[in-house]
Amino acid sequence: MTIDDVETSRSFEVGPEPLLDIVRKVAGESAAGSSAPPAVHLDSRLDRDLGLDSLGRVELITRLEDHFGVGLPERLLAAADTPRDLLRALKTAGAPVSLAAPSRTPQVAPAGVTAAPDRCRTLVEVVDWHVERHADRPTITFLSADGPPEEMTYGELFRRSLAVAGGLQQRGLEAAESVGLMLPTSLSYFAVFLGVLLAGGVPVPLYPPARPSQIEDHLRRQAGILSTALARFLITFDQVRPLAQLLKAQVETLRSVVTAEEIAGGSTAPRLARLRADDTAFLQFTSGSTADPKGVILTHANLLSNLRTIGRAVELTPADVCVSWLPLYHDMGLIGAWMATMYYGFPLVLMSPVTFLMRPARWLWAVHHHHGTVSAAPNFAYELCLNKVRDEEIEGLDLSSWRATLNGAEPVSPQTVRRFTERFAPYGLRRGAMMPVYGLAECSLGLAFPPLGREVVVDRVQRDSLTRSGRALPAAPDDGETVEFVGCGPPLPDHEIRVVDAAGSELGEREEGQLEFRGPSATSGYFRNPEATRKLFRGDWLDSGDLAYVAGGEVFITGRAKDMIIRAGQNIYPQELESAVGAVRGVRKGCVAVFGSPDPESGTERLVILAETRETGAEARRRLTDAIQSVAVDLVGAPADDVVLAAPRTVPKTSSGKLRRTACRELYESGRQGRVRSTWWQVTRLAAASARAQAARSARTAGALVYAGRFWAVLALVAVPAAAAIALLPRLNRRRRAARLAARELARLTSTAIRVEGLEHLEGQGPWIVVANHASYLDGLALTAALPVEGAFLAKRELQKSVLARLLLSRLGTLFVERFDPSQGLEDIQKAVEALHSGESLLFFPEGTFDRAPGLRPFRLGAFSVATQTGTPVVPVAIRGSRSVLRDTKWIPRRGAITVHVRPPIRPQGSDWSAAVALRDAARAEILNYCGELDLG
Repeated sequence: MTIDDVETSRSFEVGPEPLLDIVRKVAGESAAGSSAPPAVHLDSRLDRDLGLDSLGRVELITRLEDHFGVGLPERLLAAADTPRDLLRALKTAGAPVSLAAPSRTPQVAPAGVTAAPDRCRTLVEVVDWHVERHADRPTITFLSADGPPEEMTYGELFRRSLAVAGGLQQRGLEAAESVGLMLPTSLSYFAVFLGVLLAGGVPVPLYPPARPSQIEDHLRRQAGILSTALARFLITFDQVRPLAQLLKAQVETLRSVVTAEEIAGGSTAPRLARLRADDTAFLQFTSGSTADPKGVILTHANLLSNLRTIGRAVELTPADVCVSWLPLYHDMGLIGAWMATMYYGFPLVLMSPVTFLMRPARWLWAVHHHHGTVSAAPNFAYELCLNKVRDEEIEGLDLSSWRATLNGAEPVSPQTVRRFTERFAPYGLRRGAMMPVYGLAECSLGLAFPPLGREVVVDRVQRDSLTRSGRALPAAPDDGETVEFVGCGPPLPDHEIRVVDAAGSELGEREEGQLEFRGPSATSGYFRNPEATRKLFRGDWLDSGDLAYVAGGEVFITGRAKDMIIRAGQNIYPQELESAVGAVRGVRKGCVAVFGSPDPESGTERLVILAETRETGAEARRRLTDAIQSVAVDLVGAPADDVVLAAPRTVPKTSSGKLRRTACRELYESGRQGRVRSTWWQVTRLAAASARAQAARSARTAGALVYAGRFWAVLALVAVPAAAAIALLPRLNRRRRAARLAARELARLTSTAIRVEGLEHLEGQGPWIVVANHASYLDGLALTAALPVEGAFLAKRELQKSVLARLLLSRLGTLFVERFDPSQGLEDIQKAVEALHSGESLLFFPEGTFDRAPGLRPFRLGAFSVATQTGTPVVPVAIRGSRSVLRDTKWIPRRGAITVHVRPPIRPQGSDWSAAVALRDAARAEILNYCGELDLG
């Protein structure tokens, strides 16, 4: 029976005109701002002719279901190519899809299930560990769109992976050779990925074609990645395999193109590879470009480090349940969903990305049904739930189990975060569940995470100050010209972040610059791309390509220094598309700019093509727009959201002729209704504004260097007489007063304001034990200048190695303490007790040390043990701003203010160990409230 036969068997007919009216409306909305509305007929191509990407198709299918009162199959999202295909589907459609509340299946971790231990060095060892202990435990449940759920245990995953490994070795795969994986979301994907590792190969995830009509174009784009990766095999699925065979002619190293079933069928037992921690686990390609694909090298050590630090940040345990629809070729889906669940031993409930796009409510119902606790998605997914999920679809929904919903992979919208939290709070969603996170493939996956359970932090800053000087100054409540950024928390444990200017100098608090990072999850570079690797590194720091600032230890991402566009989670690089559009007849070659522009409605970025042309006729411009959209579909798999045809000399360039894409975006966004006004005054005005901003930044950099020189010159001038006085004055109280005078003069002469709050708390009778946070080498000077207490500092014994430091500190009555030898540490505590009994106050830095990364670290118990033994009150003191003035490892101080908050004394409630712990926790909580940094304890 043919489709036409099925059509005539229906009891009613669907005419084309109502369908075409809906298609016209959706296509017209998608083309808003373009030069001409699209013409629509039954054989118009949804992508090339009408400009509908995946999100546009979702909107169209949703409206058709609503209008005709039917339920359309999810496969239609990928299969339909024209309105005629939609018409046929409508004539055979069934009843509307019901999303009524399903029964709930409690998920309980079996007794004895634990996360893989730190001694596991590779992903294969992680799987081995779980297989040996609970082979029958389900690891993945796949929710099919039109069938019952499929389940796979650890044991079955391992057995199926062995078959894949045997098949690859049987076909000649050698150690460290690459294998391309172009597979849809299914249980087979995991067996193939792990099977490649077991055979000693290197998996290379590739995204499968979105629609059958795009297979040829899609494969042509993937040929560059396969060639760069030196892929020996491509494992794919039946619909792609025949055309994929043609890739052998384009990819010299490609030996075979097979399906997952073929590679596993009839294989022999494999020789399991002996993998090491520093072996490449897989290549994560960050670009779909055929011109310059970049494969991030990720070792087993990189991945396991990232999984462990993410696990600590989200407090993952075997009792968790992850619900995910993220594609497996994306690092958030592959690493964040699958590898994390595999490492920590909890189930992954998985659905296809198409299932989510068609019916976002299915994601929410999966969380309900499986008691999901953890899930992640790009910002556009949360916006899609807000726009497409109706109240009647989620009646009875319970999201109370969802404790961590991660928002990352593209810019996070404060509006989306607020609206999603408010919309689903009545359904049990916790207010602290949303976690805006930051990461990138070059750091395996995650780099910065906020504290678990904390409500989202949104920073509202002055727009003019940020755009003109790069300073993210907090805005007043009545300031109407502001911009908001979402806080992504501090860097993950063992990882570091810094913000630098164009010259590589580290910037201070609330100054925007390029974000750099380092840590054990960081890649060693790009596979077979030394030039891109060279550009990635600045010493041992890696360039994220993103712009950011840090405030109170929190990372706020403001934009991208690199040109990549992220649309609905897909990375799009503009250079190749600009070149191809420039070759279109009627477009001025070299005068095309491709950039992204935020789209508040969809929660993602719009893809905009700005092209210069001399064409002025309406019909000629319409044909030109159609040709440009056709090129866009060929290269990136979807049409642009807006094609703007502009007059010659509109596209801003540098003096050397390079495109200024950021300036193009600003020019685009400054026009009425999103249109570029191609007039000279706009370009001149924009160029002047850019020149002013650049001049201001250059002046600020020069000023910082001048200030640094002045600071050290003043320090030298003050230090010499101060050191002489401390060395020669006969009485301790006089030496301490000389040190206080020198500290205050240094602050005055370097314009470092030291503000003191709460000195009234030190007006009573001492002695005191003063405890303060430690963020910079300036902390001792700040306390010396600010506090009237004449007491002894406790300093680490390593400072005695310097003759000058030992002399001066000893002359000031400093007590040196041992941090690593327990027996010597007890003797040092006894010396502190004796000093207190003699009436001497003591000043402690209970963190013990400091480094460049912001955050309040755990406190050692020494000071509090002394306090409980002697009954001495503890005075918490919070130092704020010293880290920004002089950061660890940096010798260029920055102009700034230091605030010293003195808090009320806390008296010990007992003399035992538990009393010392309680005293420590109370003092630390006071300091945390005032130091302005995150809790890293």
